[in-house]
Amino acid sequence: MKNVLAVALIAVAASGGSGCYKTQEGGYRAGVPFSKDTIESRYERPVAQVFQAAKATLAYNGALIGEVAATKAEGSAQTLTGRVNGRSLWISVDEVEPRITRVLVQARRTGGLGDVDLAAEIDKQIALRLR
Repeated sequence: MKNVLAVALIAVAASGGSGCYKTQEGGYRAGVPFSKDTIESRYERPVAQVFQAAKATLAYNGALIGEVAATKAEGSAQTLTGRVNGRSLWISVDEVEPRITRVLVQARRTGGLGDVDLAAEIDKQIALRLR
């Protein structure tokens, strides 16, 4: 009985700890799906100004890997992809309303676990660049 319970517990832990998560680019990657990894902020600035601040912040802290301009159903979004301290980072910048820009910062560790602390730090540095 104890062996069956142990095997069931291991199976539940393995299935709950593995899966896929969605990136800011719209793709999926293997990792822990229910881990907090994204910080959202809104600024009363033009999209171009916020995007340049995000790009400079990512380049300062790590490496800028890619830049994607995508058109979603709600509007257009620009996404930066990079690496900071061995972690994957995505920064999405889009316009919510005229003169209101939304920034989503998503950070993941190499194992696929979310890193909300790094996302918050990068978001704070973007805000400081906009001052």
